Amino acid sequence: MAIKKMTWRSLFPSCFNPKSHNLDSTSQVSKQNSASRISLSDISDTGSSFCASDLSNSKFASNLHIFTLAELKVITSNFSSSNFLGEGGFGPVHKGFVDDKCRPGLEAQPVAVKLLDHDGDQGHREWLTEVVLLGQLRHPNLVKLIGYCCEDEHRLLVYEYMARGNLENHLFRRYSSPLPWLTRMKIAIGAAKGLAFLHGEEKPVIYRDFKTSNILLDSDCNAKLSDFGLAKDGPEGDDTHVSTRIMGTHGYAAPEYVMTGHLTTMNDVYSFGVVLLELLTGKRAMDKKRPAREQNLVEWAKPYLKDHHKLDRLMDPRLEGQYSSEGTKKVAALAHQCLNHYPKSRPSMKHVIKILEPILKYTDIPAGPFIYIAPTEEKMDRTLSGCKETDEAKLKENGNEDKREAKKENGYNRRRKGYRHKHRIRSHAVYSDTALYKTLRNETKSPGNK
Repeated sequence: MAIKKMTWRSLFPSCFNPKSHNLDSTSQVSKQNSASRISLSDISDTGSSFCASDLSNSKFASNLHIFTLAELKVITSNFSSSNFLGEGGFGPVHKGFVDDKCRPGLEAQPVAVKLLDHDGDQGHREWLTEVVLLGQLRHPNLVKLIGYCCEDEHRLLVYEYMARGNLENHLFRRYSSPLPWLTRMKIAIGAAKGLAFLHGEEKPVIYRDFKTSNILLDSDCNAKLSDFGLAKDGPEGDDTHVSTRIMGTHGYAAPEYVMTGHLTTMNDVYSFGVVLLELLTGKRAMDKKRPAREQNLVEWAKPYLKDHHKLDRLMDPRLEGQYSSEGTKKVAALAHQCLNHYPKSRPSMKHVIKILEPILKYTDIPAGPFIYIAPTEEKMDRTLSGCKETDEAKLKENGNEDKREAKKENGYNRRRKGYRHKHRIRSHAVYSDTALYKTLRNETKSPGNK
């Protein structure tokens, strides 16, 4: 708690005194040239002199715009409540709009401006991690960082605007429309590609906070990972893991990481398995409102994942059965692999993508419940008349005049006469096939129709 009372100026003096780190800045730039990207360990070390003022000298500076606080106030209408989008561990997020009048060459577009809450869960180091990482990495399934602001004690980030918000809201909000099965699979594949990209870097990146609230969706429901403040460089060389203090979100973190603090890319794979479960069930990873045995989603769902005959009990009821049975089995088996207690037994994210992508082509999705609309009496008479004319035309065409006469003699006209004098059928909006058949049969057998 004592740290929160200290100012950014006292914690990071070099950020506010450019002259004090000129030599360090030069050495840092040379270090950048010798590697594919700046290592996150360089900025996570409290003794490191690398800070916001070094960013303008970095090789990726051309990818980002540096905004002033005054400009961001104009962009967001002074952070108006009408532009408020939400709030996470980093701080509040507001919608804004930028164009080339704000910065020459800047594409006109809506943006999301994230403001660091100094009393929140994250701080300057997480802000700097986000800037350094997203300033260097570009991928269709990572949210795009447009720029940042580092002014006095203010820390802000400017992202591309994601029209559909985050996956958490679509899955768990009571009054939101349920996500269709194929949309859920599309989102899972997009998120998997984002993780696979991070893990496949020359210096692997461990996301460390993969969860539904950090998966953003654009207008076409393309998934993009966001919030990289907790990201860490993965082990290199002969190292098997990275030792860190335990960070992340309860319910998503891998058990071996929680117990030991040993971090590997397999921790992200476990978190991905949890999100797959949430996509299947429509339930949160942790929910104290559920019965005691169901509060931890992984513990409750794991037995069902191994038994295909019990998968229906697991599935989100809001899907109303509109999902691929074969696809569900594949996803359940994959989730079970990702949630394996032994990290080495979990699949890589590249393997996850290979399993998920074919599921989009599965066609065994039910077309929906059958509903029969019962015709009115007038429509039924027209239908019967039309059937009679069709039958006569076919008989005449086949030259079976004798059969047509025999059909009339055997009671065709008598049955038609019965319908002419039948009781009026009550008009109902919807009939099942069985109910309609019983109604017509009973009316035909009534005394007035004999």
